[in-house]
Amino acid sequence: MPRVPRSRPRPAMRRSLLAAAFVGIATATPAWALFKVVAPDGTVTYTDRPPAAANVRVAPLRAGEPAPQAALPADLAAAARRFPVTLVVTADCAPCIEARTWLRARGVPHAERSVSSEADTAALRRLSGATDLPVVMIGRQVVRGFQEQEWAGYLDAAGYPRTSRLPPGYRFEAAAALAPPPTTAATAPAAASPVAPPPGPVAEPSPGGTVVPGFRF
Repeated sequence: MPRVPRSRPRPAMRRSLLAAAFVGIATATPAWALFKVVAPDGTVTYTDRPPAAANVRVAPLRAGEPAPQAALPADLAAAARRFPVTLVVTADCAPCIEARTWLRARGVPHAERSVSSEADTAALRRLSGATDLPVVMIGRQVVRGFQEQEWAGYLDAAGYPRTSRLPPGYRFEAAAALAPPPTTAATAPAAASPVAPPPGPVAEPSPGGTVVPGFRF
């Protein structure tokens, strides 16, 4: 079978292809970035190889250093700032796994705390008044047990988008123990609970779903 001759790209087209390839590299997902590139106007991008442009400043990322977390959209960032979400789980807990999967699928940024010791269990009792898991905190509201419709109502009322708005490559933080690590009087004062709600105004939002009466943000 005769071969179809391939036409060589013209010089202008070749330059366009190279430029497009550079843009694709510069805007790629930061998870595999090796270099931080700062343009003359201050724009920062991440790439897996140093660019050929001479008017940019390139800084290699240190081994094991993750690329910076992508910024959240304004509405999602506002909800997370006013009503931060903390999920409390334990190992070998099917409802805990279901709750985590649901929160991530909805795109809710959250901290995760695990219960694996007597100190954690005591902290859980102080937090929720029981040892049922999972537990979620949305602002100052503590909810025991995972019920999708109930959690959705609380998150709607707190202003979280109903569909995920997380940027590509967003990383959820690893779980930490619910109880604070022991400290000595010589090194530090008594540590506060890691899930203590931050101070702030108590909002009176209009719930977008089913919210239990007495909901406290």
